[in-house]
Amino acid sequence: MAVPVQEAEPTINPGRKCIDGLLYGILDTGYVQPEQMAHTAEALLAGGAGVIQLRAKGYDCAGVIKLVREHLPQLAEQCKEHGVPFVINDFAEAAVELRADGLHIGQDDGSLESVRQVVGEQMLVGRSTHSIIQARAALDEGFDYIGFGPLFPTPTKQGRPGIGIEQVSQVEKEVGGKIPVFCIGGIKPQNLELVLASGARRVVIVSALLQAEDTYQATEQVLTRLRAN
Repeated sequence: MAVPVQEAEPTINPGRKCIDGLLYGILDTGYVQPEQMAHTAEALLAGGAGVIQLRAKGYDCAGVIKLVREHLPQLAEQCKEHGVPFVINDFAEAAVELRADGLHIGQDDGSLESVRQVVGEQMLVGRSTHSIIQARAALDEGFDYIGFGPLFPTPTKQGRPGIGIEQVSQVEKEVGGKIPVFCIGGIKPQNLELVLASGARRVVIVSALLQAEDTYQATEQVLTRLRAN
């Protein structure tokens, strides 16, 4: 008899929503026009994405709030219905105003302590990391999860070379057993096997899902492979 495949263990953060998904979905304004975002979000959620982040590079905080209110007014509720955290990229004030479940910040976006002064203790906060040293530091600082990459060159991080897959197993061993590690950067179905073979358990896939002919089907196929890992 087949044994049911379970999702990876959730993060233990009392009072905060757990991240127990394997696939992190991003609504990126670089790939999706505002009027298509609601449809794309539903496709990602229906396909099984375990996190939905809104990434609106080129927007300021007020612009992000306006974007959500005009084009994604139901996104927080949609995510709630699917049991999936809704995350805002970069802007702590927008995350609070839009009642998001989480905030994602980069290496240059301040300390966790300073962010917590804005978003409080209940909101999930994740950090982008680009080396094992940064990953360890994010764990020690108390972040709820990390993104690790970019593993490969990617248009979303123009000019930044990929860091490769050599450190993935070490990051998973040292950090992944305590908080979720989402490998990111240039990951697509064509190289997913290589990423998983390097030790990754969770991934972020952006352009390959957002530019797919059928985002729902592409998301579902990736998640099926992750669950079998």
